Amino acid sequence: MVPGALTIQSAIRLTSGYFIPHLGFGVGYGYGGAFVDPRSATKPCVLEAFKVGYRLIDTAQVYANEAEVGQAFRESGLKREEVFLSTKIYSASHGYESTLSAVDASLNRMGLDYVDLFLIHDASSGKKRRLDTYRALLDARNLGKIKSVGVSNYGVKHLEEIKEAGFDMPVVNQIELHPFCQQKDIVSYCQEHSIAIEAYCPILRGDMDHPVINELAKQYNRDRAQILLRWSLQRGFTPLPRSSKPERIRSNAQIFDFELSEDDMEKLNALDRGKAGSISWNPVDVP
Repeated sequence: MVPGALTIQSAIRLTSGYFIPHLGFGVGYGYGGAFVDPRSATKPCVLEAFKVGYRLIDTAQVYANEAEVGQAFRESGLKREEVFLSTKIYSASHGYESTLSAVDASLNRMGLDYVDLFLIHDASSGKKRRLDTYRALLDARNLGKIKSVGVSNYGVKHLEEIKEAGFDMPVVNQIELHPFCQQKDIVSYCQEHSIAIEAYCPILRGDMDHPVINELAKQYNRDRAQILLRWSLQRGFTPLPRSSKPERIRSNAQIFDFELSEDDMEKLNALDRGKAGSISWNPVDVP
């Protein structure tokens, strides 16, 4: 079966009114798995991703490659409105004034007037500082420096804090998501509150050797990463695969011309191990 009109250029409407692509490209090199120097890897990889058709690039201050993402965008020849650029503020920089400064620093490094999405990278700074950080991001949004505000690695408790504080709810929550770690309570909460879900580690950092995944790859004549990314898309997530290899960057985008059956989706759904299936830091339960 071939899905309707879904392509690499398709997008999801966020509650902020802006659109985020169905598929993104992550550039967190050096964080988990084999180390790749972000200073040398990022620009050529992002340029290749743009060439293939990716339009969502996900970086972070802690990745130390915001500048290279900005350079790749400028060299791509794409118009600003054609790309969706996202970054994050790490817990060590949380606080109201420090966040306002951090937003300006990210814009300067990337050479941009605005970013499409600014996320709180994690909730590890404690309730007061993360709420102060969120308020600062909303204020930066109101100044036109950010189009949309979201969070990452937020559990239900952290999302409820934002709601109880009376702030606009985040438009995105970026969490670890793959068949072995499905974070069902967070996903359910986000869906109930119209919070779009970005999936990091969607291809298990390359460690995909599992009988079910292997069986489906053979059945559909696809590689294992394509099976996992297709699962993520069909679950309604925005997966963020990363790779420093051009051939993998290309193949990871070739997931829009097939569809997993309901039965095969259920085979993957049945692999969930809860938090025990996590392969990343996944700090969704910090106090």
